Amino acid sequence: MISSRKKRTRHRQPDNKSYWTSFSDMLSSVLLVIMLALVFSIYQYYSQLDIKTKELDAQKSELNRTQLILASQQTELDKSRVALMGKEEELASIQIQLDKQENDLFAAQTALLTQEEEQALLQLQLASQQDALSSQEIRLGAMQELMNAQQTQLDDLLGLRTEIVQELSASLSAAHLAAKVDPSTGDIMLDSQLMFDTGRNQLSFAGQQQLASLIPVYLEVLMRPEYIDYVAEIIVEGHTDSKGSYIFNLELSQDRALSVATFCLELPMLSSIQRSLLTDILTAKGRSYSDPIKNPDGSENMDASRRVEIKFRLKDTEMIQRMNEILTQVREP
Repeated sequence: MISSRKKRTRHRQPDNKSYWTSFSDMLSSVLLVIMLALVFSIYQYYSQLDIKTKELDAQKSELNRTQLILASQQTELDKSRVALMGKEEELASIQIQLDKQENDLFAAQTALLTQEEEQALLQLQLASQQDALSSQEIRLGAMQELMNAQQTQLDDLLGLRTEIVQELSASLSAAHLAAKVDPSTGDIMLDSQLMFDTGRNQLSFAGQQQLASLIPVYLEVLMRPEYIDYVAEIIVEGHTDSKGSYIFNLELSQDRALSVATFCLELPMLSSIQRSLLTDILTAKGRSYSDPIKNPDGSENMDASRRVEIKFRLKDTEMIQRMNEILTQVREP
């Protein structure tokens, strides 16, 4: 038994060594193949590298040659540019000479103008000035005619005021009314002491009677067809003496003027036409003691200062303004 096991053992040992020898040979073969593949790859890499290096050297040589060509062309371009600048300077010099010759020619042509041409030019200028003078004379004539017409209208208005004042005086005298009419303005002055109690603004009975007699006659004159179109305003003004404060007297004079104006508008004997016209042109205002009546010695006349005035204003302001405009136009050069 023991000998047979030894035999088997001896037989297995040689077989194991052979197996490892074969495996080692196989690994050597594989390693050799890998080494050959690696050497071949390195050879291929260096072969390709050599080819690419040669191609790059060829491209670099071509690039250097191209740069030389471009440098040569740039040099030629610079030379051409310098030559062109020279040509431009020559052209500029020629242009200056041409301009000088043209100026000389123009001066020569100007100098060749004859005396007859200069005289013709002067005659044309003289004719133009004569036309302008004639136009100015026509304009001044028209302005003079317009001024004369306006002056006639102003004279008529001034005469109209005088005529109205005379008519008022005659009509009041005919009606036996003792109202004072200013001969230059036509203002009618009413005594406040008769029309109002002291410090009061309500019309007294005597004041109402006086106004009831006066106002119809006054309006009958101013509202005549030949006058009414020229009447711009009828004004009732209240005045006081200087006793008391200005504000108190201003309120008192205003209230008194308003009482008179209201009474005039409410007069029953007025026609509807007269009332309508009076509504359009009647105004009332208080003057306090801003316009007192003076005595010959310069002191204030207290009794005369306490008054109510009835005035009329004609439409002459617009005419005077128009005359000033015309005079301004005439004075303009």
